[in-house]
Amino acid sequence: MRENFWLHKLHSLSGVIPVGFYMLQHLTLNSFSLAGPEKFNGVIEFFENWPPHLLLAAELLIILGPILFHAVYGLFIVSRMEPYTSPAAAKYRENKYYSLQRWSGVVAFFFLCVHVASTAIRHKVQGVDVVKYQAMAEMLQWPNNLHLGLIFYVVGVVACAYHLAYGIWNFCIRWGITIAEKSQLAMTRVAFVLFVVISLLGVGSLAGFLKPQKAQAVQVLQNGPSGKGNEVVYRPN
Repeated sequence: MRENFWLHKLHSLSGVIPVGFYMLQHLTLNSFSLAGPEKFNGVIEFFENWPPHLLLAAELLIILGPILFHAVYGLFIVSRMEPYTSPAAAKYRENKYYSLQRWSGVVAFFFLCVHVASTAIRHKVQGVDVVKYQAMAEMLQWPNNLHLGLIFYVVGVVACAYHLAYGIWNFCIRWGITIAEKSQLAMTRVAFVLFVVISLLGVGSLAGFLKPQKAQAVQVLQNGPSGKGNEVVYRPN
């Protein structure tokens, strides 16, 4: 199978719209974890109240289909990636971007496979509770509060953030938006800022699941028939 010019352009486009847009939307909604369990679970329940046929159509046509195309064709591109022709070529900034883009895509692919299996598929089989705040918090603390789940998610989120940010840079070149060297350099700076912002958004969302729900001691003065003085009542935050 030879690489196709139009498939390349469609692959680049799908990485931005709708896959990139969905990723930003997904991370933004996940950031509700920073507001606590009630707010995050409210987002989950909002989508649970959608008509099932509309939700399924959105998942297949807007999310799953484009992601599968982008992932499968992306792996095909990676399989045809050739090593640098000389040590000098490896020093060029664009060649480093090229390599990191390909390898971040591979990491993102395996990360998304695990993420979808442990959330979306489990949700279909076991019910909505497996994607609510408490379940996600326990997943990140796995196993036995060693937080290997958190490390896995941080690596996956950062890989996805880089892949999207550089993908936007590459998209602008492939679609003729940034042709001149000056405009490409400016877009490089924009892509770097996007990488940092998306990474912070994703990692911040994960941090929201690690906020301890401590009990707060509230001093209550009572003069009841028991004759006891002060009693301490514990209420969760």
